[in-house]
Amino acid sequence: MPKKHFKNLICIALAAAALAGCAQKPSAGGEEAKLSFDTPISDYTVSSVSAEGDFFENALEKEIDYLMSLDPERLLVNFRKNAGILTDLEPYGGWENSLIGGHTMGHYLTALSQAYVNAATPSSDRKKIYGRITELIDGLAECQRKNGFLWGASFLSVNVEEQFDNVEKGRCDIFKEAWVPWYTMHKILEGLISVYAETGYKPSLDIACRLGDWVCDRTKKWNDDTRRTVLSIEYGGMNDAMYDLYALTGEKKYADAAHVFDEDALFERIRSGGLNVLNNLHANTTIPKVIGAMKRWLVLGESAGDEYLETAEIFWQTVIDHHTYATGGNSEWEHFGEDDVLNRERTNCNCETCNVYNMLKLTKYLFDATGDKKYADYYENAFINHIMASQNPETGMTTYFQAMATGYFRTYSTPTDSFWCCTGSGMENMTKLGDGIYFNRGGDIIVNMYLSSVLEDPTLGLKITQTSDIPESDVAKFELSLKESKEFALRLRIPDWAAGDISLTVNGESCEFAEEAGYAVIERKWKDGDAVEVKIPLALKALNLQDGVYTLCFKYGPVLLAAKLSDENMSTTYTGMSVIIPEKTTVQNDTLILNEGILPKDVKAEPAKYFKKGESLSFEFEAVSEPMEFVPYYSLYNTRYGIYWRLKEAE
Repeated sequence: MPKKHFKNLICIALAAAALAGCAQKPSAGGEEAKLSFDTPISDYTVSSVSAEGDFFENALEKEIDYLMSLDPERLLVNFRKNAGILTDLEPYGGWENSLIGGHTMGHYLTALSQAYVNAATPSSDRKKIYGRITELIDGLAECQRKNGFLWGASFLSVNVEEQFDNVEKGRCDIFKEAWVPWYTMHKILEGLISVYAETGYKPSLDIACRLGDWVCDRTKKWNDDTRRTVLSIEYGGMNDAMYDLYALTGEKKYADAAHVFDEDALFERIRSGGLNVLNNLHANTTIPKVIGAMKRWLVLGESAGDEYLETAEIFWQTVIDHHTYATGGNSEWEHFGEDDVLNRERTNCNCETCNVYNMLKLTKYLFDATGDKKYADYYENAFINHIMASQNPETGMTTYFQAMATGYFRTYSTPTDSFWCCTGSGMENMTKLGDGIYFNRGGDIIVNMYLSSVLEDPTLGLKITQTSDIPESDVAKFELSLKESKEFALRLRIPDWAAGDISLTVNGESCEFAEEAGYAVIERKWKDGDAVEVKIPLALKALNLQDGVYTLCFKYGPVLLAAKLSDENMSTTYTGMSVIIPEKTTVQNDTLILNEGILPKDVKAEPAKYFKKGESLSFEFEAVSEPMEFVPYYSLYNTRYGIYWRLKEAE
């Protein structure tokens, strides 16, 4: 077993004994950007961290209300039908009443588990959430006992494994033969694993192991041609899930089955780093495959081979450098395009939310493995500017796509008739809002995001209360509560958006600090009541797209701004498999003619000269004849918006 301790939301506490301690491994990210230490990093999950403030409290409340509004009996309908258990109920509509049905159950179980342990969840909700979890697990166990299998898609035939049989034969009519059964199986497995990891409810692990045994038996029968056929069809992160199952049980057969889903030919192509290596690949098919490669390295360590870590690092960098918009999202109509072609690909179908959900999972694993600050920079940006934008704060429903073309608006799922992939990942996103803020390195505390929150670590006798006004102001404050005085380092990330040198005070006194790999480090013996204040200069910054030198967007500190447009004619239509999208834009030409004497390069170089700051985070762009109001993109949930604009000088 490896020495590298890994910690993730799914199997942290339960895998720790088997995966404790490991030497730091090298990264391709550049030595100057990394924390140089041998002690591994572990992340504080939502069981230790509560994100605070009106936005996060509302987001979690809305999500829990939605989760508990769903009828567990209707979520179990297709599982029961496939097990031969009679029921008069009908499944929910949308994707749940199709050949991909059952995937929601996996996301739902993970979201419930996260909500149950979330430090911000009101205690009054915990008992009913736990009751819902055990009700579902007991229902699934009954289904599995009937025929030894577990499956929740629409009833296709008396052969409950028919979708898997068809995939092996290359038969993939998503209405009659098979949609993506291995993708669905991945979600179900991860949901079961999450329940056991977070609640310790043993029947969920028993179900997962029986499914894992089925996976092992099935994959053993594949020859090379069959394996290639199966892996050519979306299979989610089956390698990721099976490595998790191995980490929990120590059963080598699960690691062997996981490796069957490691697509080494793809990984080798990614490591080659060639031009357009991701072109035309389905993004949310590819990212989980790489998460699985990363998980192999985390779980197996040196015996896995460093090429799996290298695959994840190179893939991540390729996506960030060549395929990512300012929100942290990527893709157009679910696919990667050519390298650096983003301006041309701006439509009403960009930035699938599942892609960001999976990129954040990969990013956190990479930060745990390398300590490279660039991963923290991306995590913050994507969390604030896509994940926070993905929920309608009034209804609790979540986005599938987020349009990068100007003049569109965000559209959301429906409570009982959508159940898209992004509905499921949305459930998970909103029940783990405290993720990625704090990390631990051998007792040192790493702060990666400046968001009002509370961290509690009983093992250290430590509580940190962060009160952040960023970006309303440039200040974040930390109050430490300790049972006894303790020596450790507080490592505060110096963000990539900082507009100058940061400053620190401890108990009101200016504090000298060391700067290490992009972190401000204060090492001292801390006592109860100590207070730290960090000031991070804020500024407006203009960013352009690779294929649009003067196609610009604007950020203020960590927050992406967007022009607030009209809310007229907010009509929607459908694309793909019943995904709701905005039908039309009201902006046929997103070119802004600048006032006479102002050049696009001037705005790009010094945007603050052309914006007037109003109340809160409202900015008026005054370089055009009719001033435009820009506000945080994530706040524009009920109106049209414009993130990117092509600037042109007056003729």
